[in-house]
Amino acid sequence: MTRIVFWFVALLAAGLPSLAHAAAPRPWVELGDDGMLSVRSVVTAGSPCPKVTADGSDIAPKKQLGPDDRFPLELCDAHAPATSATVTVGGQPVPVLATAVRRIVVLGDTGCRIEGHSFQDCRDPKGWPFHSVAEHAAARHPDLVIHVGDYLYRLSACPAGNAGCAGPWGDNWPAWQADFFDPAQPLLAAAPWVMVRGNHEMCHRGGEGWRRLIDPHPGALACSDFGSPYRLSFGGLNLLMLDSANADDFKAAPDKVAMYSDALKTLLAEAPAHSWLLTHRPVWAPAGGTLTGLSVNLTEQAAIRDHVPDGLDMVMSGHLHDFAAYAFGPQRPSQLIVGTGGDTLLDLAAGPIVGTDIDGVPITAGFAKKSFGYFVLDRTAEGWDGVFYTPDDEVVARCTLRGRGLECR
Repeated sequence: MTRIVFWFVALLAAGLPSLAHAAAPRPWVELGDDGMLSVRSVVTAGSPCPKVTADGSDIAPKKQLGPDDRFPLELCDAHAPATSATVTVGGQPVPVLATAVRRIVVLGDTGCRIEGHSFQDCRDPKGWPFHSVAEHAAARHPDLVIHVGDYLYRLSACPAGNAGCAGPWGDNWPAWQADFFDPAQPLLAAAPWVMVRGNHEMCHRGGEGWRRLIDPHPGALACSDFGSPYRLSFGGLNLLMLDSANADDFKAAPDKVAMYSDALKTLLAEAPAHSWLLTHRPVWAPAGGTLTGLSVNLTEQAAIRDHVPDGLDMVMSGHLHDFAAYAFGPQRPSQLIVGTGGDTLLDLAAGPIVGTDIDGVPITAGFAKKSFGYFVLDRTAEGWDGVFYTPDDEVVARCTLRGRGLECR
């Protein structure tokens, strides 16, 4: 079922960073987990919610999740029919869902890393190119944007004496604004989004911001490290949504395997033909980098082993910071990885690809490239054609998806 979520980000209380360096506060359209359109606005505490209309009819918003010291704002939420052709927030039109989705932008792992002694210069558009990625991806005029998780990387204060590190940090509104909302503005205005939860949105990291700002299950009274799976069917797509934020990569603890197995059994039951599983942590991929010889994700691999339906064509993920595509022949869905939106990169291309065994099945076709960028999928009569672009719109790879066959070159 579908649900579209609109976020209107307003200027915040005095003493907090504003959206002054963004062109304007923009709506955010997110597909959620039921058959309604949820029209959301973020406003300063005590401010009225903006007016919401759907196909000319007013819809009364409801405030959720009161403010606190880290998030001194309130969330407004209004529900509208999923078939609405026009929706406005505060009198301004927002993107709506296309009847047939023909072009998709995929990106993920977009934040700027400030974590201990590992940091990027968040002011350097070459070192952290998320804004350029968002601008160029928006210019492709997608019908849909899929973010495969990890939005907030500013998790600790800058190390002392490092002039190249600056900016807010922590699970709070200023850091979320700087790491996601401001740079994403052009792409938020371009199309509805599907939002996948990453491990950086676990409760001990960015979980509070996820719960208050992005979570497709709104209104939870407390953060949880596992969100219920759900299905999305719209515009000719069948997307199966799994929260793998807490699935261990390199061990398969029986309790977690059992939890994810139960979730996948329900989620994948009677999956329609040509379905895609969207989950932040890849299910079947070489770990790469210094972890050559290992694969991810051992928890998901054990959990999904007896539940893979014939209708599942592809798993779409982030987590590993490269662009990569792995096919396993007709016996297993292909694995796409687009963890390239801005955080520091990982060299997945190091070591052999074709022939590498992942949980008992060898890779039959594979491609990996260490590069920032975004991926565009275009529907064709035969399936989907894809192009991976750098932040400067140079072509890195061209791909085809035909059923379970995913090839890039």
